[in-house]
Amino acid sequence: MELDIQCEEMSPSRWAELLTTMKSCKTIRLDDCNLSSSNCEDLSSIINTNPTLTELKLNNNELGDAGVEYLCKGLLTPGCRLQKLWLQNCNLTSASCETLRSVLSAQPSLTELHVGDNRLGTAGVKVLCQGMMNPGCKLQKLQLEYCELTADIVEALNAALQSKPTLKELSLSNNTLGDTAVKQLCQGLVEASCNLELLHLENCGITSASCTEISAVLRHKSSLMDLSVGDNKIGDSGLALLCQGLMHPNCKIQKLWLWDCDLTSASCKDLSRLISTKETLTEISLIDNNLRDSGMEMLCQALKDPKSKLQELWVRECGLTTACCKAVSSALSTNKHLKVLHIGENKLGDAGVELLCEGLMHPNCNIQSLWLGNCDLTAGCCATLATAMATKQCLTELDLSYNPLEDEGIRKICEALRKPSCNVQQLILYDILWSSEVDDELRALEESKPEVKIIS
Repeated sequence: MELDIQCEEMSPSRWAELLTTMKSCKTIRLDDCNLSSSNCEDLSSIINTNPTLTELKLNNNELGDAGVEYLCKGLLTPGCRLQKLWLQNCNLTSASCETLRSVLSAQPSLTELHVGDNRLGTAGVKVLCQGMMNPGCKLQKLQLEYCELTADIVEALNAALQSKPTLKELSLSNNTLGDTAVKQLCQGLVEASCNLELLHLENCGITSASCTEISAVLRHKSSLMDLSVGDNKIGDSGLALLCQGLMHPNCKIQKLWLWDCDLTSASCKDLSRLISTKETLTEISLIDNNLRDSGMEMLCQALKDPKSKLQELWVRECGLTTACCKAVSSALSTNKHLKVLHIGENKLGDAGVELLCEGLMHPNCNIQSLWLGNCDLTAGCCATLATAMATKQCLTELDLSYNPLEDEGIRKICEALRKPSCNVQQLILYDILWSSEVDDELRALEESKPEVKIIS
């Protein structure tokens, strides 16, 4: 049984009712429920007495250090079998880390710990690392985003990595580590026996100076499938260094996030080579990089290569215009693998989307999710979009937010949604003005087709 509740204020009577349910739950998720340390005392008892409970998710609650102390009492009991613990943004400090260290040391069932968005600090996480080094710790996933870590944490992290071959996922995003620390971390990862599958280092103060070491991790850790270095100013020179590791035969990367990395069209030659030859690569995010039409045309040429297996491409806010849409359309009509295309916040215009729809309606195209928010679209392109919606049965998600479609455009989209051949299940229409009459039509449409969700 699962208990999954979000954003609900807990009255005493409601809490008492839920406690009875929790006694037989395998999963308990109570994010944003205004819980406090007093609720944790009850939860500790549930952890102790419910041996089937394997996942506890309590994100965005004011539990505090006192609440975690209660939870850990339950976690340290012999009957506890908890595997996944989520405590993101729970107002924890370094004081919680000593009790969590005890759990890591003594509870071999715990394989996931998510404690991001808490002011644990370097001193606190050093204590957690001591717990990880205990032979009884079998941790596989550790999430430490926004924990106010500094470069001083790397020595303790590397020591933990050396002793923890079970660790598969490490997220350190949004901590001020800097190049020197990231270099040391990567050197430790190369030497460590762990088979890391995910490494997230977004917004860590990385420049091109770190990219040789990150590239070495890609070469030496064939287990690494998910790398995110978004929101770091690595630039075209850093990307070229990363590609040396990405293109190595040992590298089996599947997901690569490079959003807001100061990349330009100059990087697209390397990226195109990667997309066209690295058959393991299925998802790449290049959001908020100045690729421009010339860069996008190179990427589209790579997508047409039979060896490309890319399924998701994120090129939102990349300085694209109508001029690249013929190339995008050609790629859509050729690549059978691409399922998700995020191309919003680019000045494609009606003419550009008309071209995209030509590729979208080709039999080879298997797009399921298309994001066109803030693309300077008007009602002028909606008839073509409506045709694509009604004929392309694989298309299940469409985002048209922040475009001045007005009543005329929305009505054309609604016509398509009413057709039995249309399989769009989620239509996103944020910040579009329409009349009360059209609003009534949208609500009636949702009632007549309950499988359709219109988000506005």
